[in-house]
Amino acid sequence: MTGTLTPPRTGGSVTRARAASPLRTELRRGLGPWAGAAVALTVLVTMYGKAPGWQGRWADATNMLHVVAGLLAGPLTLAAGCWQGGRDRRRGTTDLWESVPRSPLRRLLVAVAPSALWPAAGVLAADVVCLLATWPYVSGGRPYLELVAADVVAVAALGVLGHVAGRAVPWRLTAPLLGIVGYVVLGFGAYTQGPARWLGPAAEHQFFWDRPVWWFGPVSMAWAAGLALTALLAYGLRPARLRPLALVPLAVAVAAAGLILRLPADEGPWRPDPALARQVCDDGTPQVCLTAVDEGLLPDVSAALAPLNARLKGLPGAPVRWVSGADGARTGDIGLPDARQDSVRGRLTRPDLYLNSAVNWLFSDSCRPGDGTGPNAERASVIHLAVAEWLAPTPDDYGPDPTAARPYIDRLQARSPAAQRDYLARYLAANSCRPDEVPVP
Repeated sequence: MTGTLTPPRTGGSVTRARAASPLRTELRRGLGPWAGAAVALTVLVTMYGKAPGWQGRWADATNMLHVVAGLLAGPLTLAAGCWQGGRDRRRGTTDLWESVPRSPLRRLLVAVAPSALWPAAGVLAADVVCLLATWPYVSGGRPYLELVAADVVAVAALGVLGHVAGRAVPWRLTAPLLGIVGYVVLGFGAYTQGPARWLGPAAEHQFFWDRPVWWFGPVSMAWAAGLALTALLAYGLRPARLRPLALVPLAVAVAAAGLILRLPADEGPWRPDPALARQVCDDGTPQVCLTAVDEGLLPDVSAALAPLNARLKGLPGAPVRWVSGADGARTGDIGLPDARQDSVRGRLTRPDLYLNSAVNWLFSDSCRPGDGTGPNAERASVIHLAVAEWLAPTPDDYGPDPTAARPYIDRLQARSPAAQRDYLARYLAANSCRPDEVPVP
């Protein structure tokens, strides 16, 4: 018996398979995902190796991310984009790609997307991880998200420029050579003098108590994006009579560059922030004052200075306040070393070393040329070392050898507390720039 084949029922409708969009296909294949992963890994590994230096201030974290994105992620993105751009010509598939019923510019935009978006996503992901890792240890201020966004746009723009270069010069060595040249150019631009350094994506600035002017981030984005769009339109617009449209983003880029070049050469876009530079003090005597950006370190610094403050309390010539920061000093103020240099993740890791540094700052005078000379100069230098070692011994793994000062140290330690305070008062009252006035223990 023969049967009749019956088509399956579809409920009155025919399901059509949806073709994947060209953009989605391009983003999923080729070098793009690997480039994004390599950029993210490069930034994260570099930042991890330098974590003690930035994981405590938003300014330090932002600055380090900016430098790493510009000097390392930037050249890597250039090379990856260049290799991706020359792919079709190396494979001989240019004619096949041009047979797609889309305009040349639209095809170029689809093809360039992995070169721009994946590295930018890698930088953004690494930035988010690093900023989250900084969050628990900061005391004041905020992350400069506009600068982070500008770095992401700059990396995307470098990917576009590299892609266009790879299409224009599809030689296999173009990508590595472009990466090397990019590293040299970006590095030279970051450390050169003059306002032009702020055009680059890797210019460094130590801005503990500063904030960027409000327009710098958006203008930096316009500068980088304008250059990238200029290259895209100049290469991808067909027919040739449409290419003058590339002058529009070029004009935007030139205008943005003009604004940046008007910035001061040294300070660039950074301006003092009174909220970050204000003093936050404890209630001790002498007072210990840090800037608001380091307020979280105040308990540790106060504890480290407590033994010294107990000896100085009530003595004539003793400091009224220990201060650290950018604010102007008042009468009786003595500067403090930067506590952040001796701290890791919001904690003072070497209170002994910090105390020793504070003592040396206490006894450091600005002497004029010719001071500190004479027959008693060497003896006075040894006495200075002895007093510093008596008040705050130098850690064994740091500082000068106190052997020459040991006799004076032993004399000071052998005295009664009253005699020690009497000598310390006389020592504070003496002019350390005049060796004859330095009292002998």
